[in-house]
Amino acid sequence: MFRPLKIGITCYPSLGGSGVVATELGKLLAEKGHEIHFITQSMPFRLGKFQRNIYYHEVEVSDYYVFRYPPYDLSLASKMHQVAKLQELDLLHVHYAVPHAICALLAKQMSGGKLKIVTTLHGTDITVLAQDETLKDIIRLGIGASDAVTAVSRDLIRETQELLDIRTPIELTYNFVDKRVYYPREVSDMRKDFAEPHEKVLMHISNFRPVKRTSDVVDIFAKVHAELPARLLLVGEGPDLPKIQSKIRSMGLEHRVHYLGKQDDVAEVLSLADLLLLPSEKESFGLVALEAMACGVPTIGSTAGGIPELVVSGETGFLAPIGHTSEMAAHAVRLLSDEGMYAQFREACLMRSRTQFCNDLITAQYEKIYYDVLGIPAPITEPACEPR
Repeated sequence: MFRPLKIGITCYPSLGGSGVVATELGKLLAEKGHEIHFITQSMPFRLGKFQRNIYYHEVEVSDYYVFRYPPYDLSLASKMHQVAKLQELDLLHVHYAVPHAICALLAKQMSGGKLKIVTTLHGTDITVLAQDETLKDIIRLGIGASDAVTAVSRDLIRETQELLDIRTPIELTYNFVDKRVYYPREVSDMRKDFAEPHEKVLMHISNFRPVKRTSDVVDIFAKVHAELPARLLLVGEGPDLPKIQSKIRSMGLEHRVHYLGKQDDVAEVLSLADLLLLPSEKESFGLVALEAMACGVPTIGSTAGGIPELVVSGETGFLAPIGHTSEMAAHAVRLLSDEGMYAQFREACLMRSRTQFCNDLITAQYEKIYYDVLGIPAPITEPACEPR
């Protein structure tokens, strides 16, 4: 028998993989009949219009003059407690250990200790913040105080346990894409705006931070373009973008590169591409590669972090060690020059995204975690994941 749950979700609501996954998960859970309450500092950008079973609670921060810095963490904890009490929430699902798991712990204590906490680790809280000795103990506390902890890749689980020296069980729950949203689109008319029919389109999507190694993206593209006609589409904005633009001009490639800025409809944009370039230095999962895969676009990338768990080198793309741009470019030229191989990779991308990273499958995994921490038998459902 299905027992709907009341779930509070806290995430970073702005652009970013963790916020996207948290918001999409909430929407999918609401479709299944659960009551979802987003508790965030602003409206999650993927939340959109009014939807049944979804509610938004804004965290307002006091600007009392004695505070040098606005106490967002305390305001968030207080709001979590208020919403949990008023709406009779069953649990809080927080994305990122700090500050969200710590805030959830305070809310749980204010609520008398009955409120359950599920924490999902996405990467930065471990790969960056956990490197700071002054933060390790509080991150360890947030993880240890959670009733269940999940992470988006095996590599992230390994790194968490090694960096923090913890034995807390961490469940693997991969990121996912909604198959109703991410699929190959018919964009032939739009593609004409960027490339000639005989030209290949390479794409990079990120926030253009140093960890994304966007200079490597340009190097890979330059090497590919030296072998076959190609265009590069850069999607997103960030601190390294001006440097990349300068490098592109210095290489005489400015007429081969298009800057699309930030884009909401990533599925349609990705359908313009023949290949995605993801040469990151760190990548806990690589959500954009999954989004590309679901649109039938192979990835050329690095072996960083969780990328090898997503991209099967030689089947759905090619991977090379970090910084090996010549090897990545050679793989790209090989794949783009062989129509038969490319067709096989494209089909493998669609198959893998629709079976291994299906939204129904991952949503059911989260549901089971919720029911387990609450001590309630989980309803038996069969995820509707189909290869086509």
